[in-house]
Amino acid sequence: MAVLGGFSAGRAASRLWRRAACAAAGLRGRCPGRGYAVGAAQGPPTFGFLLDIDGVLVRGHQVIPAAQAAFRRLLDARGQLRVPVVFVTNAGNISQHRKAQELSSQLGFQVEPDQVILSHSPMKLFSRFHGRRMLVCGQGPVVENARALGFENVVTVDELRTAFPVLDMVDLQRRPKSTPLPRSDFPAIEGVLLLGEPVRWETSLQLVMDVLLSNGNPGTGLATAPYPHLPVLASNMDLLWMAEAKMPRFGHGTFLLCLEAIYRKVTGRELRYAGLMGKPSVVTYQYAEGLVRQQAERRGWAAPIRTLYAVGDNPMSDVYGANLFHQHLQRAGRDGAEELGAGDLQRPPATRSCVSILVCTGVYSPQAPGPPEPAGGEAEPPFHGHRDFSRSRSPGLLAASHVVQDVDAAVRLVFQQEGWAS
Repeated sequence: MAVLGGFSAGRAASRLWRRAACAAAGLRGRCPGRGYAVGAAQGPPTFGFLLDIDGVLVRGHQVIPAAQAAFRRLLDARGQLRVPVVFVTNAGNISQHRKAQELSSQLGFQVEPDQVILSHSPMKLFSRFHGRRMLVCGQGPVVENARALGFENVVTVDELRTAFPVLDMVDLQRRPKSTPLPRSDFPAIEGVLLLGEPVRWETSLQLVMDVLLSNGNPGTGLATAPYPHLPVLASNMDLLWMAEAKMPRFGHGTFLLCLEAIYRKVTGRELRYAGLMGKPSVVTYQYAEGLVRQQAERRGWAAPIRTLYAVGDNPMSDVYGANLFHQHLQRAGRDGAEELGAGDLQRPPATRSCVSILVCTGVYSPQAPGPPEPAGGEAEPPFHGHRDFSRSRSPGLLAASHVVQDVDAAVRLVFQQEGWAS
């Protein structure tokens, strides 16, 4: 009886939580339930949404009002999604489960963890590195996130700094008061995971460089820096992102830019990545397409998802990435092959196109001043993308298929184009 009573109390608490979430999000009508329950839809959908979060649904901790209106259209009378939706963010300083809970509270319906893609989520596919001893850099639950991605043996920057106190010398207050004995019992590091921007950039930059220059043995040092260096996996290449401030803030892409510049200045060589995850990388969109397909199958929607609509606020990550993925889909349609996958994600995509939609509620603003015109009109405007994507620097990749005011306008546009009632 106690078990049954606890179960009933849990159900009651769940109902109260959903009502509170609905009230907080400003949703009217019946309170939404689970996002995966099978329910009637306006015919099986043949399209789905990839929604960015920061600058599209929220600004910092504030929900953008248009997001509430958009989900009134996306949810049916029973609070179930009418079409597949996957949230694709370049954030990475939070766990997948916590981000799903956060979105559930903000949007007023239960978002499942496998509807959320963080910048580092596709690292699950890089199993050849999962058994290595990796230095992990970032903030938030970095160890929890690394292990959830499959990495079995990780060392944090703080743990490395504790093992070798003399490595971190920028902050005078944190320098050791005496010279500690050198350690010889610290196992070598075999790679570097860059999950997101750290808090103390000078410490992380120094210790990551030490690991790369010493071939994973920062307590010893080498006469000549090894090259190729240890494998580096990085996620989130955003130079800038939008929060509550009026101007964009530095993102992890800025940290990567600093690391690359220091490495090149010190060694005369380029820092190389074994993998770059997060938008605009194609592997992130491949991963998202697989989750959209799985979501549709769970809902019992038999029709293949032919079109993905990627809604974002950052031309360099959201628009550029969606257009790159569209190019990839066109090539895959001709060649009939996928480049990377794992398990069910290895199946050839049924998706034929990815349509980029740019909103004006975040990084991009039509009223914002653009970069100054170059003298004589000879130079190109600054490229805010990652260095490794400059080879694909086609002006067309930065042009969105559609530019609308906000995410609600984006949903209305898609429903109109697909012949769905909104």
